Amino acid sequence: MKRVYVLLFIAIVVAALIGVAIAEHSGYVLIAYQNFRYESSLWATLALLVAVLLVIFLIRALILLLTTSGGVVNPWSLRNRRRRVQLAIEQGQMDLAEGRWASAQRHLHRAAEADPQPLLYYIGAARAANEQGRYEDCDSLLERALERQPQAELAIALSHAQLQQDRGDTDNALVTLQAMHERHPHNPQVLRQLQRLYQQRGDWSQLIKMMPELRKDKVLPPKELAELERRAWGENLTLAAWRDESEGTQAGLPSLESAWKGLTSAQRQEPQLVLAYAEQLRRLGADAQAEEVLRTAIKRDYHSHLARLYGLVRGSEPSKQLQAAEGWLKQHPDDPSLLLTLGRICLQSRLWGKARDYLESSLRMQRNPETCAELARLLAQLGETDRSNQLFQEGLGMLDERLLARPVPALTKA
Repeated sequence: MKRVYVLLFIAIVVAALIGVAIAEHSGYVLIAYQNFRYESSLWATLALLVAVLLVIFLIRALILLLTTSGGVVNPWSLRNRRRRVQLAIEQGQMDLAEGRWASAQRHLHRAAEADPQPLLYYIGAARAANEQGRYEDCDSLLERALERQPQAELAIALSHAQLQQDRGDTDNALVTLQAMHERHPHNPQVLRQLQRLYQQRGDWSQLIKMMPELRKDKVLPPKELAELERRAWGENLTLAAWRDESEGTQAGLPSLESAWKGLTSAQRQEPQLVLAYAEQLRRLGADAQAEEVLRTAIKRDYHSHLARLYGLVRGSEPSKQLQAAEGWLKQHPDDPSLLLTLGRICLQSRLWGKARDYLESSLRMQRNPETCAELARLLAQLGETDRSNQLFQEGLGMLDERLLARPVPALTKA
C-alpha cells in the first residue's frame, strides 16, 4: 500500500507540474511541407503523438493475438506441427520400451520424417519393424536414415548388423560387419560385434585370428579376453578333431595334432586346453597318448578336472597309471574326483576290493551320479543287488531331479 501511495503522489505532482507548464505558456508547433500545413499548440501536439503511439500499440497487440489464436486453431500451423512431432516422439519411445511394435514403428517413423536429426528415430522404427518380422520395412527405414544422415554410416551399419543377427540372418550380418571392419579397422564396437557374431556362428578359427586385434584395441577386459581365448582354442581343437570325419576322411588325429602344435608353449600348459586336447584324443581312440598328456600336466600342476578325466583313459601300462594316481592321492587325499579315478582304474585292473574302497570314499565326500553308477556296477557284479539298485536310482535322481520330482502318471486300462 505504501508503494501505491507513493506512485499516486508522484502522478499528482507530475500532473500539477504539467498543468502549471500549460498555464504559463501553451507553446506553438508549425509543420509545413509543400501544400501541407499543420499548426497547433505544443501540448496538443504531444497529446496527439501519445494517442498515435497508443493506437499503434493496440494494433500490434491485436495482430499478435490473431496470429497466436490462428496458430492454435489452424491444424497445419508451425506450432501444431511441432507439437504433433513431439507427441509422436514421446509416444513412439514409450511404445518401443513397452513392446508395442506396430505403434512404435508408426510414431517413430513420423517423428523421423519431421526431425532434422532423425537417426535415433529411424533406428527405433527399424527395430520395431524387425520385431514384427517386417524385414523389408526394417531395411528400407535404415536406408532412409542413411540418405538423411550419410555421416552416420557406421552407426546405421552396426544397428543393421545387430538387427540381422537378431532375426537369425548371420550371413548378411557377417557381410555388414566385415565391410565396416575394412573401413573402420580399429573401432571397438565393430570388433566387439564381430567377435560376438563369430561366437554365435561357432567360427572359432576366425575368432582366434581376431585375438591380436581384440587385445591391441583393448576391446575386452584382460580377464574376459583370456577366458575367451582359452575357450576359442578349446573349441577349435574339437573342430580340428572332427572336421575331417564330417567330410568323410579319417584325418582327425593329424588335424588335432596340427591344431595343438599351433598353440604357444604357455597355452599348451593351460589346464582347460589340456583337458580339451586329452578329451579329443580319447574320443579318437588315442587313449595312451591322452594318458601321457594328462599325467604330464597333472605332475606339473594338479587340477581336479584333469584327475577326473585321467580315470576315463586307458594307458598302455595300467599298473603305472594306478601308481601315478595313488602318488597324487598322498598330496590330495580329500579330492573325490581323484578317488573316483582310482576306483575306475582299479576296476579296469580287476582290483575289486580296492575299487570298492576308493568309490565308497569318494561317495562319502561327494554324492555324485558318476560315482553312484560306478559303485552300482561293481556291487551288481559282486552280487549285492539291492544296494546296487539303490545306487542306480540315486544316480538317476541326481541326473534329473526336475523330471523325477513329478509323479509318474498312473496306467489306464484300455
